[in-house]
Amino acid sequence: MKKTLVLLTLNEIEGITALFDKIPLDSADEVFVVDGGSTDGTRDFLGEKGVRLIDQEKKGRGEAFRIAFAQANGDVLCFFSPDGNEDPSDIPRLFAKIEAGADLAIARRFGKDARNEEADLKLPFRAWANRAFTWMANLFFNRGPYVQDTINGYRAITRSAFQKLGVDAHGFLIEYQMTIRAMKLRLKITEVPTIEAKRIGGESTASSIPTGFRFLRGLLREIIIGRRF
Repeated sequence: MKKTLVLLTLNEIEGITALFDKIPLDSADEVFVVDGGSTDGTRDFLGEKGVRLIDQEKKGRGEAFRIAFAQANGDVLCFFSPDGNEDPSDIPRLFAKIEAGADLAIARRFGKDARNEEADLKLPFRAWANRAFTWMANLFFNRGPYVQDTINGYRAITRSAFQKLGVDAHGFLIEYQMTIRAMKLRLKITEVPTIEAKRIGGESTASSIPTGFRFLRGLLREIIIGRRF
């Protein structure tokens, strides 16, 4: 099974310089970056490291996923964002889940041995929203073991599964749609616990309230269309 590691970047110079040497590049047969137009030196840094860089002309995380799928040669793709939230040591664990027979492997930030970025906050609004949308996805679509983190974009997926899902969502909705459609098709979804750290630099582009409305619309659409995708 040929493995592809995809780094997703947009102005992540602080994160990529701090984490690059910790990324287990040798765990994949192919490594490349999909960059959304960084202007902070991220592109220059990666170029100096000799990493293949693919330009993303249309904005959005959903577009980045689709570009990665089109460019990858691997049988399985693992998506990693070097912003500090995601622990690079989980990359081999995600690949291992796929090699063990999973179609989709997600780094979960909730449940046993896991931790999310907002764990120390008195009002962890994003974590609450995540768990609410996760509960609804399980309620409406899942007929297998409960998936504890349907939204986290830190994940690996087989090429064949990605192709079956026909994901067309934009922005951060792409991961939620991917999980929901995998549930609809009864694909095998597994999770690995992860410790989500604080961002090292840069700013999140996911505004809470607008993102929440997009997720709600996306959920309702998936309810309506069923398996017609």
